[in-house]
Amino acid sequence: MSPAFRCAAESLLRDEPAAGTATHVRTWLLLEHTGPWGNDALLDARLSEGLGPRLKQLAREHRAKVLLIRRFSSSSDGDGARVFVASADPLSPRLESGVLADEREVLDLDLAGFRAGGTTGLAAYDGDLFCVCTNGRHDACCAERGRPVAQALDRAHPAETWEVSHIGGDRFAGNMVVLPQGLYYGRLDPVSALAVAGAHLAGDLDLDHLRGRSSQPMPVQAAEIFLRRQLGVTREADVVLTGRASQAGVTTARFAVAGAEYDVRVRTTVDPATATRLTCKAHRDNPVPEHELLSVTRRS
Repeated sequence: MSPAFRCAAESLLRDEPAAGTATHVRTWLLLEHTGPWGNDALLDARLSEGLGPRLKQLAREHRAKVLLIRRFSSSSDGDGARVFVASADPLSPRLESGVLADEREVLDLDLAGFRAGGTTGLAAYDGDLFCVCTNGRHDACCAERGRPVAQALDRAHPAETWEVSHIGGDRFAGNMVVLPQGLYYGRLDPVSALAVAGAHLAGDLDLDHLRGRSSQPMPVQAAEIFLRRQLGVTREADVVLTGRASQAGVTTARFAVAGAEYDVRVRTTVDPATATRLTCKAHRDNPVPEHELLSVTRRS
């Protein structure tokens, strides 16, 4: 019997670049639910009746990513359900949190006000979240590669670490998103995950595993990583996007770095010849977007 298809292993074998593959989203809503989650967590988990579809609707209305979360031990922080809301604004990321006596109270949060710069009604939360995708019912690679990562991070950083439902890019498992910054990391194992977490807490990015910044479109994510690699800049705060424009498949992203400005040109293509199975459960092939660095120009 041939071994089961694993999308993460196949992605590694074809040497697929991970830069510029983070889901493009700025608003995040995380609700604690100890599971099981199922394939589509919001619809398949045993949430209060009607809550899952309502959360799906909220996600569409507010262009938000809604995740279910739990501690690695599957134990709750206490009575009620912990909830987080994050804004992955590239200049001023924010995080709010609280504990709900009834999980249905999540529908009372003011997401529109939060997106406009106000508050959801929750308290400000001063800290980071290491959100590791372990949603194995959605994709086997997420559990097989994600749970060892979650376990290692839980031991080293228990306050920051959460298992989360599907965040996107199963083929880059183990996957982690760091909130509120919206930094996606992929192809993590327990050792590299600890290095990424340590670097983040020190204000640095691990460019070997960084997939991108969720607050920006994928070509801009790739442009930032290309620039950082070329300049050798890993401090998160040292590269700031100041403008972007796209035309005919070419994106020009402008970044401020140490008092200088750089224009980074990236061509993004989708070649049908690259079509392949992108998830373990995929029934058909899909093309893989590719980001090609065209130029890096320092502006005078």
